[in-house]
Amino acid sequence: MAKSYRRPAVLTPTPTHYCPGCGHGIVHRLLAEAIAERGIRERTIGLAPVGCAVIAYDYLDIDMSEAPHGRTPAVATGIKRSLPDRIVISYQGDGDLAAIGTAEIVHCANRGENISVIFVNNAVYGMTNGQMAPTTLAGMVTATTPRGRNPQALEGHPIRVCELLRSLDGVAYLERVSVNKPANVHKAKKAILHAIETQEARRGFSLVEVLSPCPTYWRKAPTDAMAWIGDVMMKTFPLGVYKDWKPS
Repeated sequence: MAKSYRRPAVLTPTPTHYCPGCGHGIVHRLLAEAIAERGIRERTIGLAPVGCAVIAYDYLDIDMSEAPHGRTPAVATGIKRSLPDRIVISYQGDGDLAAIGTAEIVHCANRGENISVIFVNNAVYGMTNGQMAPTTLAGMVTATTPRGRNPQALEGHPIRVCELLRSLDGVAYLERVSVNKPANVHKAKKAILHAIETQEARRGFSLVEVLSPCPTYWRKAPTDAMAWIGDVMMKTFPLGVYKDWKPS
């Protein structure tokens, strides 16, 4: 008999607005389960900026705050410093975190702000019709790179956020995970739990990067998008722990 999975109380029963096959719904569930399992629902504050997850407050039954595009780490810093007993979680996409918000995430990490960041990387701007993002792969076709991203031309190379941040002394924990298959979903949840544990232990900045599908702007069927993560995307963005204050 198949195992039955109950909806965690932190996750609302709101019908999804995400496109079919989008990974945000999976990540929302994992985050909700992690908050419930750590027993921190009443003292958690989530932040979402501009992007596909801008209405994450519809799905997560916790205190939520919005932030201008890219500025979530700055807002999270203010909240955590004024309310140090709260668990502060920033939920950001690649266009938000690694483009307009590059300065905010780098300096937040460098200062060792004791917050946790869930960074959803689908390599494209999903909210505004599929333009190239900082994490768009070389050769990948987008609305603004119709011939494919060309690192030798104007577009440069994909930014690898975990690799970029791991040299900073304020960073306590960095891991890149994926939601492309059940085994990786399980690992992603463990990473989110560890990011929260890092914050509870007051160790400093933590970030979990999640490779996630965008079937709509990858122009792929949902199953093909999941396969593409493993076959192609992970070659540019290898999974693994990039820094950890608590080695296993």
